[in-house]
Amino acid sequence: MSENIPLSGLAKQVVLAELLDEKAAQQAQVQAKRNKLSLVHYLAQNKLVKSRALAELTADQFGIAYFDLNALDKESQPKDLISEKLVRQHRALPLWRRGNKLFVGISDPSNHQVVTDIQFSTGLSTEALLVEDDKLGDAIEKFFDTGHTGLEDMGDVDLDGLETESVDDDKKNDGGGQDADDAPVVRFVNKMLLDAIKGGSSDLHFEPYERTYRVRFRTDGILHETARPPIQLAPRISARLKVMAGLDISERRKPQDGRIKMKISKSKSIDFRINTLPTLWGEKIVMRILDSSSAQMGIDALGYEEDQKELYLNALKQPQGMILVTGPTGSGKTVSLYTGLNILNTPDVNISTAEDPVEINLEGINQVNVNPKQGMDFTQALRAFLRQDPDIIMVGEIRDLDTASIAIKAAQTGHMVMSTLHTNSAAETLTRLRNMGVPSFNIATSVNLIIAQRLARKLCASCKKEVDVPREVLLEEGFPEDKVGSFKIYGPAGCENCKNGYKGRVGIYEVVKNTPSLQRIIMEEGNSIDIAAQMRKDGFNDLRTSALVKAMQGVTSLEEVNRVTKD
Repeated sequence: MSENIPLSGLAKQVVLAELLDEKAAQQAQVQAKRNKLSLVHYLAQNKLVKSRALAELTADQFGIAYFDLNALDKESQPKDLISEKLVRQHRALPLWRRGNKLFVGISDPSNHQVVTDIQFSTGLSTEALLVEDDKLGDAIEKFFDTGHTGLEDMGDVDLDGLETESVDDDKKNDGGGQDADDAPVVRFVNKMLLDAIKGGSSDLHFEPYERTYRVRFRTDGILHETARPPIQLAPRISARLKVMAGLDISERRKPQDGRIKMKISKSKSIDFRINTLPTLWGEKIVMRILDSSSAQMGIDALGYEEDQKELYLNALKQPQGMILVTGPTGSGKTVSLYTGLNILNTPDVNISTAEDPVEINLEGINQVNVNPKQGMDFTQALRAFLRQDPDIIMVGEIRDLDTASIAIKAAQTGHMVMSTLHTNSAAETLTRLRNMGVPSFNIATSVNLIIAQRLARKLCASCKKEVDVPREVLLEEGFPEDKVGSFKIYGPAGCENCKNGYKGRVGIYEVVKNTPSLQRIIMEEGNSIDIAAQMRKDGFNDLRTSALVKAMQGVTSLEEVNRVTKD
């Protein structure tokens, strides 16, 4: 008789996907109804269809996002929100909570009551994600088990135990291509994060392509390929990272931003800023390592020459005025600003910062994340700061006339203001402000100091080698004629202690104090060439000259000097 029973939507899809023939699907439908089971649960329980294939098909059929329970972070599971009775009644597993939204895993979307009941019980907005039926049953049992669950490897992100967990296991994942268990994915991701921290990297790139998947680290400003996991693991790696950052697993069409805090030891933790970007072949994920210790390493570690350091420290002592730091993305502007803030951060001053986003958390400083969508842009933040009895204000970036005008007004009315601009030199910073519409008089009277900077790779002290550069070449590169012959030029060699002959980075700076002669040119609306010429007359080195000094000191190579400062 079963042949005459029309197939339900899911049963029909199972047949169309060739997971079962029509007769078997009809029989399963009849038996499920007879046993008072959902079709999904019956098919999974009797192993008539592979669990993963069934879950993905069900997700498509009902329009619910699929989530792989192997990527679940145990630590993120809210333990006391839903009663055990409700979880078991609806076979709905709490996955994680983000704000007022609770995500639960279900395998049977035909139960429309589940979301309503949980929403009513918890008072939270609830979203269901489709998970595999057999894994759901196991996960529910383990969720209420106080002992070890067998999911130990899935959720731990505390780095106290990662070193031993990850180091030995990543090779299994790198070339094997197994996808039955996601524990290797968790170990692989953990090892990537640990290796990046140990190697002093600033960014991690997880990149899917049509046939390959690669992981790259940015170390000393240069990207290096680190691993090529199997392409079929791309969705799981992405899911794992998004779960760790508390992002929406089901959203794959829009970029998302988040953060991960990882504890390395009892006294040290590292923050990661994470961004996802939908690309042609999946989500590219980039993680920025935010190490708060970088803001506390002191001004002496940044690479300023003695006269430049004195100019910066003297500007920080001024009761009012503006300090501007400029340079391209990744040139170390944030660390320069934070180093200054750290020097100023004493109990007797009120410091507020507006950043996009806050990169390094500093105790004693009031830090605000700007969020234009919620009406909190740099301009709004600045206006609010001025009503908060400030002494020192840091604005992440001056992007427009409104922000510039308020910042300059604050600098003229008894406040120290620190900020950044995206320009190539100190002279261009002053003309950029004028091009924004700031009156020349306000620029001349409010700006105390301008720092333009770059980051150059430092030669490895263990393997750097002397290179022979002809005198005429040195002169052509810009080395002072009276100094040629009194210094040695070194180049990279490469050893086990470094990467291609370089290890670490050093700042290259142009530090310019606003002198009376500069103020006059600004008031006369001189162009950047006029301003730069006067800066040289006043004795301030430009970026190129400062970089050549670092080469003369043997800190970096001539090739690196040309990479970061040659026009």
